[in-house]
Amino acid sequence: MKGGTMKILIALCAVFGLLLSANADAAHRHRHHHHHHRKSHIVKTSYRDLNEFRHQTYPRLASYAALIYDERNGEELYSKHTDDIVPIASITKLMTAMVTLDANLPMNDVLQIEKEDVDMLRHSASRLPVGTKLTRNEMLRLALMSSENRAAAALGHNYPGGIEAFVRAMNAKAKLLGMEHTHFVDSTGLHSENVSTAQDLVKMVEAAYKYNVIREDTTTSTHKIVLTTKHDRVLEYNNSNLLVKYKASNDWHIGLSKTGFINEAGHCLVMHSTIAAKPVVIVLLDSWGSRSRIGDANRIRRWLRARAEERKNFS
Repeated sequence: MKGGTMKILIALCAVFGLLLSANADAAHRHRHHHHHHRKSHIVKTSYRDLNEFRHQTYPRLASYAALIYDERNGEELYSKHTDDIVPIASITKLMTAMVTLDANLPMNDVLQIEKEDVDMLRHSASRLPVGTKLTRNEMLRLALMSSENRAAAALGHNYPGGIEAFVRAMNAKAKLLGMEHTHFVDSTGLHSENVSTAQDLVKMVEAAYKYNVIREDTTTSTHKIVLTTKHDRVLEYNNSNLLVKYKASNDWHIGLSKTGFINEAGHCLVMHSTIAAKPVVIVLLDSWGSRSRIGDANRIRRWLRARAEERKNFS
């Protein structure tokens, strides 16, 4: 084969490869087409000869949008699509918790699951049948640690002025926190119109971290409740974040956690954690699979630890 023909074939293969890559990326982002996309960038940190990171300058994450924020000095250590406005699913419940607690309502008041608390939009499963009675405190814990949608709905419906007033308070709180690209329409996160950006969610995580109840509830591994129906029965709930659920067998130091999932949002995770003696906020949005957000979190931790070790070696 002549040299000129070979060069043409190589060029065509290169173009074909670029087209395949672009199509794959476009397919992943297709569900975001109706949301506003603002600028996005990746912050890269240089590395030299560190086993896992020898051939890459930043962690390769499966999440569409990601942000690693150094809370101590306000530095974005890594960012990807952090300004894109996307659905946030049950990450919403952190705002639900703050609005509930800000209202100073009696946490020992007994709330009842009503028909209006049942998810008629997505028909998501719940182990709380209509008529279940739990304290506001227990409803909040189930909403935060296990992402129980009926519990979160009940918190909104039992707010002074009802769910409409509750949603107004959610959006007012977001504005107060400087979350300029965030909007809420319900207390559960089941609606895809609950949207935010990774940068705004850092602000929400930092604000939520100031509440003792939220820190405790989101980092509780398991919790048991007693359903007082015709035949009393005990239900055990697990934390929706596997890193928290199995925290007894790992060395993660997580101060706050919240997961989320609906089809439009993908698998999401936000955490406040201390890694390599550094307090960081991690935001992962629209991860490909149910376990990939956990994989991303573990990759981030390894990257931050290696980064700290290298700095120590070269200091």
